[in-house]
Amino acid sequence: MRIGELAERLGTTPHALRFYERNRLLPTPERSENGYREYTEQDIRRLRLLIGLRQLDLPLDQAAELASLCAEGRCDQVSGELRSAIEEKRTDLRRRLDELVYLDQRLAHLAGQLDAGQPPRPLITLGKEEIHAS
Repeated sequence: MRIGELAERLGTTPHALRFYERNRLLPTPERSENGYREYTEQDIRRLRLLIGLRQLDLPLDQAAELASLCAEGRCDQVSGELRSAIEEKRTDLRRRLDELVYLDQRLAHLAGQLDAGQPPRPLITLGKEEIHAS
């Protein structure tokens, strides 16, 4: 299968696939006589896993390592590492969600104060002077 067909099948771009190849995140595919890349079913499975792991927001190097392990037949090891990565990712998401909720509350309060005619600077910097004066 050629790179354009593979990209379409996986919902990505040929540019992304070349990036993975260039950065050695997948083995260099065989080339046909005319120089086109020819991907195998094993390449497709590996790329599908790599892309899926990236969609879970795993770092590229970690996703590539896990996809490589699975391609080598060590998917049981991938399962263990993936459990740990999932827990870390969920902990990070909960922290980020808390930060976003706080930010939303602060913005809503600020919007209300502005609507009431308050000047913006004191509202935005409220409490900052005391922190920096200490």
